[in-house]
Amino acid sequence: MSDDDAGDPQTRTNLSWYERLAKFLRREPYTRAQIVDVLRAAERSHLIDPDTLATMEGALQMLDMRVRDIMIPRAEMVVLEEGADPRQYLGVVIESGHSRFPLMDAPRDQAVGILMAKDLLAFLAQGEAHFDIKDVVRPPVFVPESKRLNILLREFRTSRNHMAIVVDEYGGTAGLVSIEDVLEQIVGEIDDEHDVGEEYDIRPHGRNRFTIRARTPVEDFNEYFGTRFEDKEYDTLGGLVLKLFGRVPRRGEELDYGGFNFKILRADQRRVHLMRVVRTQAGVVATTAGE
Repeated sequence: MSDDDAGDPQTRTNLSWYERLAKFLRREPYTRAQIVDVLRAAERSHLIDPDTLATMEGALQMLDMRVRDIMIPRAEMVVLEEGADPRQYLGVVIESGHSRFPLMDAPRDQAVGILMAKDLLAFLAQGEAHFDIKDVVRPPVFVPESKRLNILLREFRTSRNHMAIVVDEYGGTAGLVSIEDVLEQIVGEIDDEHDVGEEYDIRPHGRNRFTIRARTPVEDFNEYFGTRFEDKEYDTLGGLVLKLFGRVPRRGEELDYGGFNFKILRADQRRVHLMRVVRTQAGVVATTAGE
């Protein structure tokens, strides 16, 4: 490096960041927060772009997340009933636009297999006389609600499964989780042409845990939870959270307010997109964000 380069402010900034990174990698132990600090310094120095930073932070955040945090609850699962006429499945498949469906034993409410939409093409191509659903149903994969997402992702990759049935501590069906659900925690929301009709604002995951879109009107939040959060200064829950933080929070940050814990699941440099909300105090009625 020339003396002129060494005197350049940008070069000095990059050198400083490289020196910090080298020093950081040489010492042990180090914390996840320190890793994030180094990555953010790299983004400020334009060594990595904001999207790369968001992906790296998402991968680190995923280490703290469990299946219960992202699963689709049982009440929202699109399923097929075992023993029904395969012709009845076609309407569900076409309407939902999904590619994989749990096949459920209705009396026990237990998954007995996974049926892929493409396998139903055999019913159309070969005709009813040559179609036996038992020949195409794949065995279900079961995972507990408490399984870590990074472990689940590794299992998805090694087994080449794309969907798992989530079971509670008693062995009952609690929901389902797909590899897309896990990847969205790293890269952000993955939309396709079928997602429009499946959007939600408030999704329950048990009695006290919810996934809520930041665009949810404060009025709707108040009606759902019986709260009285102020909605004069801001229209959406995201606006309320920005007010409480005093800035745009990053993924993984959280705060407690009005009997709830708000944790940011998805956000960019301009706004919040998705939050996990946990009711921490039953019966709390909040009034304004300024109190």
